[in-house]
Amino acid sequence: MIVGCTSSAGKSLVVTALARWFARQGVDVVPFKAQNMSNNARVVPGGEIGVAQWLQALAARVPPTVAMNPVLLKPEADTQSQVVVNGIVRHDLTAMPWRDRGEHLWPAMTGAFDSVKAAHELVLIEGAGSPAEINLQDLVNNGMMEYADAAGLLVVDIDRGGSFAHLFGTWSLTQASTRERLAGFLLNKFRGDPSLLEPGPSMVRDMTGMQFGGNLPMLAHELPDEEGATTRASHGAGGPVVGIVRYPFASNLDEFHVLGHAAEVRWVLSPRDLERCDLVILPGSKHVSADLGWLRDRALDQALVARAGDQRSIIGICGGCMMLGSDIIDHSSVEGSAHGLGILPLRTTFDPIKVTRPATVRFPSMPGPFSKLGGVLSSGYEIRNGRISGEACELSPLLWGKGSVLSTTVHGLLENPQVLGALCGREPEPVLENTFEALADAVDEHLDTVFLRTLVGLAPSP
Repeated sequence: MIVGCTSSAGKSLVVTALARWFARQGVDVVPFKAQNMSNNARVVPGGEIGVAQWLQALAARVPPTVAMNPVLLKPEADTQSQVVVNGIVRHDLTAMPWRDRGEHLWPAMTGAFDSVKAAHELVLIEGAGSPAEINLQDLVNNGMMEYADAAGLLVVDIDRGGSFAHLFGTWSLTQASTRERLAGFLLNKFRGDPSLLEPGPSMVRDMTGMQFGGNLPMLAHELPDEEGATTRASHGAGGPVVGIVRYPFASNLDEFHVLGHAAEVRWVLSPRDLERCDLVILPGSKHVSADLGWLRDRALDQALVARAGDQRSIIGICGGCMMLGSDIIDHSSVEGSAHGLGILPLRTTFDPIKVTRPATVRFPSMPGPFSKLGGVLSSGYEIRNGRISGEACELSPLLWGKGSVLSTTVHGLLENPQVLGALCGREPEPVLENTFEALADAVDEHLDTVFLRTLVGLAPSP
């Protein structure tokens, strides 16, 4: 089990790297995270899981399943999250106070773990936040480590500073059943000369009994972020400028991780940010009515309407597609009714049953800025409660548009090199497979691989 001293210590990255590294050793390895919190999700058979476990499954070369992330929390407000259990929304648990949910979620967590353990040789369990949050009932870290009787690796972000205090403090504050299972620690995001680290690692080893498993440097990689927006170095410099509107509950932003290789990507927070954009994207939203309010508070609604009137390109995806329409009706109190931007003649009705399914779109012949998309076939996925009607501007199933405005309920289309080539004038190479291999190479180069193999009961490599 990989646990962290803090959030963003690098747990997901380490699990992804180890998943590919063990797979290259011929081990049947699978990722698992009992509970994740993210509005970046992917559709798998049975429903949806957090994007980190989807990526880790690809790294491990196994098909992703809902059992790899049995509980997913999707923030809808500062103090409210939608609860997804085994891929399906649980409205009863969403409405339940946070501290009362544990006894209802624990059977799903343990049942899913038992199923992946029975089907695979090695389970890489990812923790959440820190195991030393002593004010919380911690099922995801301490509970799962004890239930699985897992050996633990503690990861710290050394780039933040204070890493040795973080390691010792976390070890000191965890419960006894966790401390006795914490077998080693890793330093992540290190810059500089590794010889300058001593005597820090040796002192932590002597004080805690945890073995130093190695030191990962600050790695350049192309993994989309588990949380929030992904921005990498601008590989797409010289291409068109693409602005993505960054409202508070924007979702599935990981689907734009390849876009930066074909275009210059910027995040839009004000009308001024739209000025130099060749294309503007309204991404998905976990709370469409709240994000529409955010647009209006910043006069971005007026700027977008004016942009459409000037025949300048806009694409809306899922929640962004709904925003481009007129009425948003929510009799079931899923997210709330609202008035859209009125740019397209679309009507959205929310249904309490969420659609989660793979989808395929073939772009029809279209005039104007999207003409080069004609005939391109692309696959993606849908995660939505909104049901959209818009016969007056329907271009093909799951695709609506008029003039310089295009919308769809399908996520993932902008991960397709052909789609990006038609929109941006260059087809980027797929980046994930190369990233998985580079991360596994970093494990070979920087971590104690004899310790890693011994930790999971494998003989040292010859």
